[in-house]
Amino acid sequence: MKTMITLALLCIATLGNSQSAYEKGMGKAFELWNENKLDEAANLFERIAAAEEEQWLPDYYTAQIYVLKCWNTWEDQTEATLKPNLDKAQEHINNMLTIDKDNPYAKQMQAQLYTVWVAYDGAKYGMKYSGKVSELYAKAQAAERENPIFILNKAEWDMGAARYFGSDTTPYCKEIKRAIDLFATFKPETEFHPSYGLDRAQEAYAECNK
Repeated sequence: MKTMITLALLCIATLGNSQSAYEKGMGKAFELWNENKLDEAANLFERIAAAEEEQWLPDYYTAQIYVLKCWNTWEDQTEATLKPNLDKAQEHINNMLTIDKDNPYAKQMQAQLYTVWVAYDGAKYGMKYSGKVSELYAKAQAAERENPIFILNKAEWDMGAARYFGSDTTPYCKEIKRAIDLFATFKPETEFHPSYGLDRAQEAYAECNK
């Protein structure tokens, strides 16, 4: 994730004085994120989203930060502490879908939100959300078949399920390797579009070979 933010900042720095208010705001939000000021970054992304109603990326990153905040203090989380952050993330996922109902990144982020609930209490939320997570990742990958972010997300989720049921994880390790290879040529649509995941893919693939 930090690599993604650093690359975004490098791209943003090249725009110089030609930046629009949107670009400057996004750049500042990434700077705050890179400094681990998650609340400040989320608040700025949220203000940008309110001002730029046709741009879904500020909503995406706002939702992502609120989901990440749940993982960052996982041992201290309760259902009562998770819910406000996930409700806030859901609000911004809904905004993304209002802008583009078929946005694959909205499906990806929805799957990540549901994953938090499944991880928190599988007995309570596994039956409710596990199938939806699988479906959402499959739809995101189907929309952009060569997107390594979606390939990695789906493979990791499928691998976790395979391990839980004692099934062979080899097919998913192959998918993670495919994601790594695709990251080498992956070109996000803009400097602000998601491009993260290579570090995570490499870590996951290393686990496959143990």
